[in-house]
Amino acid sequence: MEALKLKGWVDVDGQLHLRDAIALPVGEVELVVWPISPSIPPGSSTKKRVKSSVKALEGWFEQTEPAPEDFDVDEARWEALKEKYDL
Repeated sequence: MEALKLKGWVDVDGQLHLRDAIALPVGEVELVVWPISPSIPPGSSTKKRVKSSVKALEGWFEQTEPAPEDFDVDEARWEALKEKYDL
């Protein structure tokens, strides 16, 4: 079984649109859809106070920025593994 990760959008009529054509044989497919949260306008404050049991880390958490919307966790893990093990 082949799995693909695709991006697209839903229009006002509720129709799902994909950005790119896909190379799959003709037939039925099963979809799982995760809505992407809307972008936060620049300049708006997204930082919140984070409680930590380690006092030294509280300031560090406040200084971190949220991950960008297009951040791919699996890709980041793979890149870290390639770097760590010289793959």
